[in-house]
Amino acid sequence: SAVRLTHIPTGIVVSCQNEKSQLQNKASAMVVLKAKLLARKKAEEAALKKDLKGDVQASWGDQMRNYVLNPYQVVKDLRTGHESGNP
Repeated sequence: SAVRLTHIPTGIVVSCQNEKSQLQNKASAMVVLKAKLLARKKAEEAALKKDLKGDVQASWGDQMRNYVLNPYQVVKDLRTGHESGNP
């Protein structure tokens, strides 16, 4: 009464032999297979988010701009390197 399910696109194999009935084992195996597929999808999405996020770490106290008003007037954006003479 054991059941083995294989998800062909991903190659994930799940087997179940906890219950006496083959139908109950199949239902249990489907639940486990769905959980594994969901976990794999979430891991892929997390990896994609991590790649998109990059290594930017903004925290409290990080400086974005410099304002120099004396003896001349200039504003410099430290993230992009852009300078402007009009503060």
